[in-house]
Amino acid sequence: MNAKKLYFTPVIILILALTLVSGCITITTPEITPTPTPVETPVIPVEPIDPGWAPKVTDNQTAELPSIADVVALVKPSVVSINTEVVSRDFFNRQYTQEGAGSGWIIDEDGIIVTNNHVVEGARTITVTTDNGDSYTADINTVATDPLNDLAIVKIGASGLPALKRGTTSALRVGDWVIAIGNALGQGIRATEGIISRKGVNLPVSQGQTLYDLIETSAAINPGNSGGPLVNLAGEVVGITSAKVAQIGVEGMGYAISIDTAVPIIQELVNKGYVTRPWLGVGLYTVDQIAISQLHLSIDHGVLLVQVVAEAPAAKAGLAEGDVIIGVDGEEVSDVQEFTRILHASEIGQPLEIKYWRNDSEHTVMVITTESPRP
Repeated sequence: MNAKKLYFTPVIILILALTLVSGCITITTPEITPTPTPVETPVIPVEPIDPGWAPKVTDNQTAELPSIADVVALVKPSVVSINTEVVSRDFFNRQYTQEGAGSGWIIDEDGIIVTNNHVVEGARTITVTTDNGDSYTADINTVATDPLNDLAIVKIGASGLPALKRGTTSALRVGDWVIAIGNALGQGIRATEGIISRKGVNLPVSQGQTLYDLIETSAAINPGNSGGPLVNLAGEVVGITSAKVAQIGVEGMGYAISIDTAVPIIQELVNKGYVTRPWLGVGLYTVDQIAISQLHLSIDHGVLLVQVVAEAPAAKAGLAEGDVIIGVDGEEVSDVQEFTRILHASEIGQPLEIKYWRNDSEHTVMVITTESPRP
């Protein structure tokens, strides 16, 4: 009896265990959804547009593109590398020498070089290297610059150099091929190709400075290209490489100063060493919420006069600090860049109609500009 009890007891426990486990499993039979009866869609006959039509066969009329290599071979001997040394100070006010690299191009066979102001600005030494490897040290005292338009002229002691021909921006069309040639990354003269993407671009490059009438190109522009020429397929300079948009996800947006804008400035820099412009003798500030709240201005836009030089044209016309200019010669102005563009587009000695606010009332005055003082 005891043996039988010992034999069957595990069996009974196993059966009970299976019963308990099986009681925890629920099997649900999925509900079968009846298949809907398809509805017949009426067939709408399609009428042919033209039963006899076929694509026209045309000959390939695309002309063969000129060789970019030929253009580079023509232009490259006139492009120079510019290396500079600038004395700077570190966090502890200790002096150290910083090296820079840029580009330039020969505009006159007697050693007149065009480049950007930011390439040579503040340089203690400027070394110009031509395509054949000759190096020249430029006289710092003869460097002429125009920071406003980012242009500079460097003179070297050489003659018989290969000067580049000038083109014109007005003849350019969006889509025209162009080539940027310069000392990219300071590693020697190289060329990149692209097209004209836009013309007449205005680009803020720093606080208070905007470059006007730029050419946008898809040609790759890299540090060191600055000051080099942008040329057309005839090898003519149509622009001076100056800036690029350097943001994550942005490609193919380089900018060059229009040669049509640059030539008059280049001539003044060569002839006089500086550029003269119409001058009013005022310090300017774009009206913003800070100015409105602190000065309790009655107008929320325009250009605030923060300084008026004594005996300058603005002072003689009756303008004073605290006035807000809202219009010049019939054009509305909302910031310093717009005001500056209109002023510099005028002629020295030309009367300008200035519309401005003083306190709670609007006024109009005629101001006759004079030549800007020499830097």
